[in-house]
Amino acid sequence: QVQLVESGGGLVQPGGSLRLSCAVSGIPVNTYAIGWFRQASGKKREGVACYSTTDVGTYYEDSVKGRFTISRDDARNTVYLEMNNLKPEDTAVYYCATDKGFYSGYRLCQTDYNFNYRGQGTQVTVSS
Repeated sequence: QVQLVESGGGLVQPGGSLRLSCAVSGIPVNTYAIGWFRQASGKKREGVACYSTTDVGTYYEDSVKGRFTISRDDARNTVYLEMNNLKPEDTAVYYCATDKGFYSGYRLCQTDYNFNYRGQGTQVTVSS
């Protein structure tokens, strides 16, 4: 059984930083593309940062480029999202997801597909 469990969310002031973790079990984390998504209240899901199965082609949504960094630790079977210079508009529930047939980070982040493998999410609130 594939499980993804996020941690690391919380309340942070504008300009602050957070590091999210996504622990994966039941499948090697490098089997398919894997990424971070967010959904703010009343808004559509956004693919924030997605990691391809190879070391090329990591995708970032335009509004987070230069501020967020996705990384993958194959030994720990975990994916991270380092978030710096956070802004109020980054406030959302963040979750990680992966699924069969996705090998490109760009395709994973851009799809509207309802993932079979996703975590429950962690709340990130950016506010003074």
